[in-house]
Amino acid sequence: MRLSIGSLLFALSLAASAQQYPNKPVRIVVPFAPGGGSDFIARFIAQRLTGSLGQQVIVENKPGAGGMLGITQGVQSPADGYTLTLIASSYTVNPSIYKFTFDPVADITPIIQLSQGPLLVVVNPKVPAKSMKDLIAMAKAKPGQVNYASSGQGSVIHMATELFQSMAGVKMNHIPYKGTGPALTDTIGGQTDVFFSSTATAMPQVQAGKLRALAVTSAKRIPALPNVPTVAESGVKGYDVILWHGLIGPKGLPKPIVDRINSEATKALKLKETADQLQNDGVAPAGGTPEQFRAQIQKEIGIWKKVAADAGVKAE
Repeated sequence: MRLSIGSLLFALSLAASAQQYPNKPVRIVVPFAPGGGSDFIARFIAQRLTGSLGQQVIVENKPGAGGMLGITQGVQSPADGYTLTLIASSYTVNPSIYKFTFDPVADITPIIQLSQGPLLVVVNPKVPAKSMKDLIAMAKAKPGQVNYASSGQGSVIHMATELFQSMAGVKMNHIPYKGTGPALTDTIGGQTDVFFSSTATAMPQVQAGKLRALAVTSAKRIPALPNVPTVAESGVKGYDVILWHGLIGPKGLPKPIVDRINSEATKALKLKETADQLQNDGVAPAGGTPEQFRAQIQKEIGIWKKVAADAGVKAE
């Protein structure tokens, strides 16, 4: 009986803490510099949570060590709901490349996936390939001679391209850059042939005629580019890579607090204005339960570990 009463009292205390939460400002740690896609998503959701939670939600940028500096700080914070961390899809790649000081699944509390969007496969207009099938044929005819750019060794873009090569049975030449900007610039300039770019970065260049779009990496086409097929449609069946952002908390974050943040974020993601604003960048609202987000993280960590091992990808 004592155990039952103890359990009941614990449950009631958690419920009470959720009802009182938050009673002071909440911060979202962003492990990247201001101005990028992660920063945009964090400020976007922070603004909406500020209104719905009744307390200011502050974005704090903590770049460094490939994002691990800010993430480590966030997950090692007290599990009280006042420090959340924004993670990107690169989070699931990093365990294959870097040594973690914590378990990337067991030592976090997933809250909600906020956004999702494909990479956009683009080529320099001088490249003869007019479609993904053309690119595959070209790469097979000239093994190792087609140059592809990435935003860095072991980046999501690098791994997504390695996965494509493995599934398509081709071998291209990897040229890593320090970030998306320089990689895109050199693809426009013709120093590299192909780039699996973030959609928001590449779309303006495609619209200006400086790059040619061949495919999106998601399983379905996107509204922003309805005439651009998927990689899977173009002959690489089963290929599906998305970029995403989501909120996590430290291990042991009380369920009532997780549910409260998930509920308020879900309401914001369902607004038409949210979809409209994100769609301009080739991104869509995601949503879902904490359990679904955990499963996504776990699944992707397994996929990228295999890709890294098969391709021999290591940190520079």
